[in-house]
Amino acid sequence: MTLINRVKRLFSAKDNADDIRLQIIPRDGHNISRNNISEPALKVLYRLRKAGYGGYLVGGGVRDNLLGLAPKDFDVSTDATPEQVNALFRNSRLIGRRFKLVHVVFGREVIEVATFRAPPSDEHSDKVSSQGEQGMILRDNVYGTKDEDAMRRDFTINALYYNIDDFSVHSYAGGWDDMEAKRIRLIGDPETRYREDPVRMLRAIRFAAKLGFTIEPATADPIKEMAPLLQQIPPARLFEEALKLILAGNALETLRLLREYRLFEPLFPATEQCMKQDDFAVSLIENTMANTDARIQAGKSVTPYFFLASLLWPQLLRVQKEMEEQGMAPHPAMQKAADRVLGQQVKATAIPKRFSIPMREIWEMQLRLPKTRSRRVAELTQHPRFRAAYDFLLLRDQSGEEGLTELCDFWTKLQEEYPPAPRPPRNEFKNNDGDKSDGARRRRPRRRRS
Repeated sequence: MTLINRVKRLFSAKDNADDIRLQIIPRDGHNISRNNISEPALKVLYRLRKAGYGGYLVGGGVRDNLLGLAPKDFDVSTDATPEQVNALFRNSRLIGRRFKLVHVVFGREVIEVATFRAPPSDEHSDKVSSQGEQGMILRDNVYGTKDEDAMRRDFTINALYYNIDDFSVHSYAGGWDDMEAKRIRLIGDPETRYREDPVRMLRAIRFAAKLGFTIEPATADPIKEMAPLLQQIPPARLFEEALKLILAGNALETLRLLREYRLFEPLFPATEQCMKQDDFAVSLIENTMANTDARIQAGKSVTPYFFLASLLWPQLLRVQKEMEEQGMAPHPAMQKAADRVLGQQVKATAIPKRFSIPMREIWEMQLRLPKTRSRRVAELTQHPRFRAAYDFLLLRDQSGEEGLTELCDFWTKLQEEYPPAPRPPRNEFKNNDGDKSDGARRRRPRRRRS
C-alpha cells in the first residue's frame, strides 16, 4: 500500500467519522410498507434474523420506496459473512472477487446480499483489500459494522437502511435531508470517492436524470476533469452501466447530462465525435433516446441492439463512404465498415454478440430496403429483422436523412398487403428438429443393436 493511499484513507476515515450523523425515522415518520417490498426480500431478511444475524433492506429499494417509486430490485446488508449467508440459503451462490457477495435466487428475482464493509487498515493484506496507484479500489472485502458500512456507500441517498424489527429507517450522513431537498451528494471527499470507483460519476448522472434531483456542486465540480478515469473500467462493466443509463426511462435527459459532464465520450467515443460535427447525428441520437423513453413509459419492450445500432450509425456511414470511395461495392463496404466501427467501439464498451449480430442485420437491411422493384420484395416483410429495420428507416427519415420519405411510404403501404409474421412467444422452445414444443426435450430414439 503506497504512502499516498494511506494518507487518503486516514483523512477519508476522519471525514466519515465526523459525518456519520445517524438519524432514525420511526414507522409513523415514513411511507414504507412491507406490502411494497418483494416477498423474496422479506424471506431473506427474516431468515437472517432467525439465524441470529442482522439484516437490513438497503440502498435503492429503500430510497425508491420513500419516493413513491416501484423499486426494480432489493438489496440486503448483513453482518453475516458471504460464506455464512451462502450456507443459510440453498438457492444462493457466491459471486465476485473484487467485492464478494451472495445472490439468493427466487425464480427470476435475485436478492443481492452484501456483508457490512469497513475501511481497510494497514493490518489487512492485499488479498482482502487493495487499491491501484491512482486510488481505484481493486478489492474490498474488509467486513465491519453497519455504521462503518454506511460510510463506505457512495451517495447519501443510498445510505438508508430499513429495519424489519421496528420498521424504522436508519439514515446516515444527512441522507434523509438530501432526499427531501432532492439533492445528490457523495459521502466523503468527491475526488477520492471518484478515484476509488469512476463509475460513481455515471451513477450520479443516472440518479439525477431518473429522480429529477440536482447534483450538489461539490459532487459535480470534479466530474468533467475526472471523466477520463472511466477508461480504467473494464469495457464489459461499462457496457452494463450504459444499458442502465439508457433503459432507466430518462434516456434523453441522461444524454444531455452525460454530454454536459463529458462522460458520453468515454462510453461512445466515435458517436460523440460525430455529434460534435454533424447535426444529423445529434438529431438521430436524440430522437433515438426520446423514442426509447416513450416506449418504456408506454410499457413496451425495448431491444438494446436497436438503440446501439442508432448510436453507431453516423460513424458507420462515414466509414462506409470511405470504403466506397476506394472502389468497394456497397455491401462489402457496409460489412467492412461494421467490422471497423464495432471493433473500435468494443474497446470502450464491450457489446456482446447477442446484440452486435442483430445490429449488423439492421444495418445490412438498410441496403435491401431501397430495392423496391425486386421480385422478392414482399418476402422481405417476413424477415425476422424486418420490423426493426423498418423502424430504423423511419427513425433515419425522422432525423433528417435525405431521400427516405418516399421509401418509408412504400414500405408502410406494402405492410398493409403483406403484414409481417407475428413473433413467436419468447418462452417457446425449439427442439433439434426445429419444431416448437411445450418446452420438454424429446428423447433421442435408442439405436438397436444388430
